[in-house]
Amino acid sequence: MTLEFQPHVTVACVVERDNRFLMVEELIQGEYRFNQPAGHLEANESLTEAARRETLEETAWTIDIIGFLGVCVFQAKNGITYIRHTFAARPLTYDAQRPLDTGIITSHWLNRSEIQTLGNRLRSPMIIPTIDQYLANQIYPLAMVTQHR
Repeated sequence: MTLEFQPHVTVACVVERDNRFLMVEELIQGEYRFNQPAGHLEANESLTEAARRETLEETAWTIDIIGFLGVCVFQAKNGITYIRHTFAARPLTYDAQRPLDTGIITSHWLNRSEIQTLGNRLRSPMIIPTIDQYLANQIYPLAMVTQHR
């Protein structure tokens, strides 16, 4: 029997405000980890819709997506291959009354140096490279990401 390759399609956002980046602190298998707002694409959802939804659910921030940072394929230690689509975004509004997703502790605004010092507490090896790409202004137009319905 041949197993079908089934990568997980995910989205993430580099959200910047005043040289600080929106980070999510979450509890995963008993360990505190930090990640960019990120999550899985759901059925009948565009990549940009997923990025907005995940950011809102994890941080209570409504965002404006301003560009595309690219796609990264990553095989995690658990054997799952993730195809991660990362977007650049700016924050619009914050809803302090909105409950956050299960497992999310809080969100933080951290500068790049503070994020770098988190080391192995970073959930993904893609966090620093995508921040660096954003800082180098390697942001592509959203027209590169299309969905036909």
